[in-house]
Amino acid sequence: MSTSDGVPLSGPDIGNGARPISETGYPEAQQTAGQCQGQDGLGSSKAVPGATATAIGPPKRPPRRGAKPTPDRPVRALFCMGLKNPLRKMCIDVVEWKPFEWLILLTILANCVALGVYTPYPYGDSNQTNLYLEKIEYVFLVIFTVECVMKIIAYGFVVHPGAYLRNGWNMLDFTIVVIGMISTILTILMKEGFDVKALRAFRVLRPLRLVSGVPSLQVVLNSILRAMVPLLHIALLVLFVIIIYAIIGLELFSGKMHKTCRNNKTGEIMEDPHPCGDHGFQCHTLGSQYVCSKQYWEGPNNGITNFDNFGLAMLTVFQCITLEGWTDVLYDIEDAMGSTWQWIYFVSMVILGAFFVMNLILGVLSGEFSKEREKAKNRGEFQKFREKQQIEDDLRGYLDWITQAEDIETEHDEMPRMQSRKSKPEDEMESTDRLEGDEESAHQVSLWEKKRKEWKEINKRVRKVCRMAVKSQVFYWLIIILVFLNTAVLATEHFRQPDWLDWFQEYTNMFFIALFTMEMMLKMYSLGWQKYFLSLFNRFDCFVVIGSITEMILTNTEVMPPLGISVLRCVRLLRVFKVTKYWRSLSNLVASLLNSIQSIASLLLLLFLFIVIFALLGMQVFGGKFNFDDLQDKTRSNFDSFWQSLLTVFQILTGEDWNAVMYEGIRAYEGVTGYGIFACVYFIILFICGNYILLNVFLAIAVDNLADADQLTTVDKEEGDKSHGGSPARDECSGEECIHDDEDIGDMTSGEEDPGTDVEQYENEGDDYEGQDTEGSKDGHDGEGEDDYDHMEMDEIEGGPEVISARPRRMSEYNITTEKPPIPEGSAFFVFSKTNRFRIFCHWFCNHSYYGNFILACIMISSAMLAAEDPLKATSERNIILNRFDYFFTTVFTIEICLKMVSYGFVLHDGAFCRSAFNLLDLLVVCVSLISIAWRSSAISFVKILRVLRVLRPLRAINRAKGLKGKFFQCNDVSKITEAECHGTYLIYEEGNINRPVMKERLWSRNRFHFDDVAKAMLTLFTVSTFEGWPGLLYVSIDSNRESYGPIHNFRPIVAAYYIIYIIIIAFFMVNIFVGFVIVTFQNEGEQEYKNCGLEKNQRNCIEFALKAKPVRRYIPKHRIQYKVWWFVTSQPFEYTIFTLIIINTITLAMKFYNQPDPYTHALDVLNMIFTAVFALEFVFKLAAFRFKVSDKSLTLTIL
Repeated sequence: MSTSDGVPLSGPDIGNGARPISETGYPEAQQTAGQCQGQDGLGSSKAVPGATATAIGPPKRPPRRGAKPTPDRPVRALFCMGLKNPLRKMCIDVVEWKPFEWLILLTILANCVALGVYTPYPYGDSNQTNLYLEKIEYVFLVIFTVECVMKIIAYGFVVHPGAYLRNGWNMLDFTIVVIGMISTILTILMKEGFDVKALRAFRVLRPLRLVSGVPSLQVVLNSILRAMVPLLHIALLVLFVIIIYAIIGLELFSGKMHKTCRNNKTGEIMEDPHPCGDHGFQCHTLGSQYVCSKQYWEGPNNGITNFDNFGLAMLTVFQCITLEGWTDVLYDIEDAMGSTWQWIYFVSMVILGAFFVMNLILGVLSGEFSKEREKAKNRGEFQKFREKQQIEDDLRGYLDWITQAEDIETEHDEMPRMQSRKSKPEDEMESTDRLEGDEESAHQVSLWEKKRKEWKEINKRVRKVCRMAVKSQVFYWLIIILVFLNTAVLATEHFRQPDWLDWFQEYTNMFFIALFTMEMMLKMYSLGWQKYFLSLFNRFDCFVVIGSITEMILTNTEVMPPLGISVLRCVRLLRVFKVTKYWRSLSNLVASLLNSIQSIASLLLLLFLFIVIFALLGMQVFGGKFNFDDLQDKTRSNFDSFWQSLLTVFQILTGEDWNAVMYEGIRAYEGVTGYGIFACVYFIILFICGNYILLNVFLAIAVDNLADADQLTTVDKEEGDKSHGGSPARDECSGEECIHDDEDIGDMTSGEEDPGTDVEQYENEGDDYEGQDTEGSKDGHDGEGEDDYDHMEMDEIEGGPEVISARPRRMSEYNITTEKPPIPEGSAFFVFSKTNRFRIFCHWFCNHSYYGNFILACIMISSAMLAAEDPLKATSERNIILNRFDYFFTTVFTIEICLKMVSYGFVLHDGAFCRSAFNLLDLLVVCVSLISIAWRSSAISFVKILRVLRVLRPLRAINRAKGLKGKFFQCNDVSKITEAECHGTYLIYEEGNINRPVMKERLWSRNRFHFDDVAKAMLTLFTVSTFEGWPGLLYVSIDSNRESYGPIHNFRPIVAAYYIIYIIIIAFFMVNIFVGFVIVTFQNEGEQEYKNCGLEKNQRNCIEFALKAKPVRRYIPKHRIQYKVWWFVTSQPFEYTIFTLIIINTITLAMKFYNQPDPYTHALDVLNMIFTAVFALEFVFKLAAFRFKVSDKSLTLTIL
């Protein structure tokens, strides 16, 4: 029996009877007959070593891992529709159809877009766009209603398990649909007599459905949801602390913040009003006409920040616990009452509430996240164990096959050897005749071969010398020094710098570009193309060098204007991070962070979804309502548009001035005297869920990564100690000693392979060589040169192989696609068959690595050209040149599309070109480009709009907006935008009162924080990373105009992306690493005393608990009367009664408010005396029962 290739299948069983475990978890002997006969993962019939000799009869196909079981359907839905009901069967098929789920998700996205486009106007005004959007909302409502009804018919309503309302997401959908129907009905019935805006605000919850459609989001969300139970306990503790401090503040500071300084002559209050008092701020310091009076002033922040009642006191205490504006409250209290003992209240509240209780949230989230990571890690280790078993079994089987193959080759080699001996004399005579006839030509060939061999030998020696130089530490540190020098030169740029510095920077830039180009060319020559591009850093260097050269050419030819410190020139500084190779702990940290990139990305997506939902909700509730005074500008933090609402929600997440936005929201609904106090619920929920829960997950991830990195560092140290004992350590290997181990590898990967070598085979060989280098590095034979770091990059960043066995497993067994897609079956365009030479050539050409890199380079360059176009001057010289380039790139992309269509076919068969979504995207972009070129002279505007779709080409590096250098100047007279105009005087009217004109002198000034030089820019960004005052700097940047020009309102809103990305990367994550270091160090210090203990942490805790556990001592009096009292006070009814009385007493203490009626005050005093008497009686009873045997009675006595 043999395969189609003619290879016999007889041979020993795998591993002498070993039965390897397949990926499904079942023995391979139980797989299908095709697999036993050698079918690989792609269905080809190749002989697989290790397969059994005899074919087993058709076995039972094992169940596919991860397959969903058939769901248990309820027999009847809605008490009338059985499983065979045609309507129910149709509903089941539709709601479980994947395209239907995608349609619903797309509808939700469209609904989000419609909500974001909606523009709220003040005083209930609207525009035509909003009216259209209201009509479109009915379409969304119909779609979601139909989905809801179909799911209820398919799954039943609520009675049985698995019913529609038994699912949380379905319950959310049902609620939104019902509220939407109610709001629509009320709108139709009551016309304008009913405001349904509050009900329609629930529509913004629909984006939550996206979580159920993205599995990666559910991992992070499940970690947060699993933490809800312990978080609820912490929330109760936080609420308890807030209630205690609110009641204390109500007793101490009620009504103390309503006095302010008033002018006796004019009756007006002071300009910036704040509290005053007999022992606090003295009004006579403002002038003799000012006195302290409580008339005409409601208090700080429009009467919101005070302790006049329990609700406002709780809000003020919560604000202080968040550490935002708590010092302002302290200073207001001191202004009102003096600075004697009041600070004790606020300092203790901050220490207990902010520093201790609130940080418990981090502990819970970190613990839950670590548990989730531990579960995933255990699953991964189990999978690796199974794969290791499979590799060992496959290896034993291969060794047996190799032994048999050697025996077979020995027999087959005997026959050719005998035949060659017989035919040797004839061949010798024939070759002698041929030699006499072609002696002259053979002499010429031999000379050419000799010269070629000499050149080859010289080239090999030169490359060897260059390779040794490139891998040496001297060369590496020379490049690092050049990078630092380049950094220093770039850092000298500043606003209004002299001309000689411009000249110096320009020529040094050319000098460094030349040096880095020489470095790149030298490394390419010495290492070879294949090995050079194995390293991510080498690819990055190549990209930077080519980009710098391109920018220099375009700038010098005036095709595009100079961009100052360009992005490409700046990213070159990232090469400094290559020094992390020699900093092992930092290298391990980077590796650990990269391993968590999926969790970080999922968290960022969840955070974005959270921001979008609250931004849309803010637009519905507060949109157009922050217009309090027509004579004054409204606050920049508002909800009047989707973009501005996103910024405001993000600002609240960072915690900066979130209380100021909340004050505006309360004012929007008539302040504390109206419904405004309920508006604070939105801001409190947003701040708690966003700042304390979601953002703390960043810190939890950082702590978890630091713990992993610390373990890696410990393992490295242990391996280093072992290597010092037996084999040379990693650090002891010098550059030249380690280079010789890689010479052969470098030669084989340098491009001197046999011309007939297949590209795929060559790439796989390169991977094997890389793995061998990695294996060698683990044995302590790699150098300190750059090549060693390149291989370390491949292992850590690209997941390169860590251990190379005698027979590596096929990549298809790991479900990783490494081979190029085959030519699909069938004819392309009904003309080119699968064996057509032209189609084979197109397939080879399209899948060539050089071709892919060329297309990628064209995409990046064309994207840069697109960004360089001048939209204001369509006929400018620059646009004409760029249009010619556009013809070239469109031609290249069109040829690419045609080649791929010939290679894969168009659409009819599997694997065709149009069966891929990415290919359809390419086709759309190319068609749009062709249409725009064909109709360029036409006035059809929509085609010109379609040209914008070309921006879909790039998956390019992020290009920042033009820099902020020299753009933070302004005149105090906002009507003047240049320094030349900012002269003389101008009039302003205080508080919008036209009867109070004030003449001021115009002044041209620069913002205290700016980007005019590197030092100040670093200070500015550091300020942003602390969150303190960053919204003001954000809006200054958004309003920034050209250099030396004043601001224009919302001139460049795209600049906000720069700040948001910076805050997410630096403040949310990188700064948290410092906190994580403290936490991990503290944990490690606690583990030092158990350093030599062989027990795990859980085992130690169990033993420690057992050793410290003591029986509870319970005092039981012997005296008969005392025993009865003891029995009474320890009974459950007595404990519950006292607990109830404590709660009622707390409620009565919280019922106090400022300016309450005298009878109400008297009633509260009477209740207070009653409770005091009851608790005094409780104390007497317990003292009689326990005497002084129980320690907690001292606290009760102190309170009484």
